[in-house]
Amino acid sequence: MDKRIRLGVLTPSSNTSLEPLTSAIVSGVPGVSAHFSRFTVTEISLKGQALGQFDDSKILEAARLLADARVDSIGWSGTSSGWLGFERDVQLCRRITEATGIPATTSVLALNEILAKTGTRALGLATPYVPDVQARIVANYAAAGVQIVAERHLGISVNFDFAKVDEDTLRAMVRELAASRPEAITTFCTNLRAAQLAAGLERETGIPFYDTVSTVVWKQLRMAGVDTRQVEGWGRLFQEVE
Repeated sequence: MDKRIRLGVLTPSSNTSLEPLTSAIVSGVPGVSAHFSRFTVTEISLKGQALGQFDDSKILEAARLLADARVDSIGWSGTSSGWLGFERDVQLCRRITEATGIPATTSVLALNEILAKTGTRALGLATPYVPDVQARIVANYAAAGVQIVAERHLGISVNFDFAKVDEDTLRAMVRELAASRPEAITTFCTNLRAAQLAAGLERETGIPFYDTVSTVVWKQLRMAGVDTRQVEGWGRLFQEVE
């Protein structure tokens, strides 16, 4: 019997989008399944209480629960290092591996790897976030050598409400970004129901579309040695980026 690949995924407690999307993405890949562990995240802002939700100790507790399922990798399906700083995810992955013995990655580290592999230096950014969070993300990418040449944000801070953003709104945001002709576009929030829009929007705009639910799945599959081209219908990322 072929070895099963189990992807362990860390989930914000109020997120209702990433679990069904992640399971749908891997559903067509033989032998691969996704397993989830939650920790408390209810608000996205720069307030002290909101920033404290991403304390490593809480995330590590959830990661240890995934380790009980003997997952092959652990992925933080979240974008918090976009405003906290990318080094936070590097540190988190190191601590998860030290605590569990399991390799780890995140949505943002995977996205940044994809941008590096594709030579992307001009990015379109779509989020549901409030202006000061958005500004932090833009600044962190600029410091990393990636210019946000166009951005759209919805001014929402309640994490649960991100999942209420409808597909028409998301498509409109991406089309507006596409008008600036970035080299790629990202929907940067794992509680947006956006990953399933990738293939259609790429055909329409001609611009690669990297959703942050998809990026961590792409990386976890690669970590397991899975050919990502088996993931069909979820955009060029899985078919073209190696």
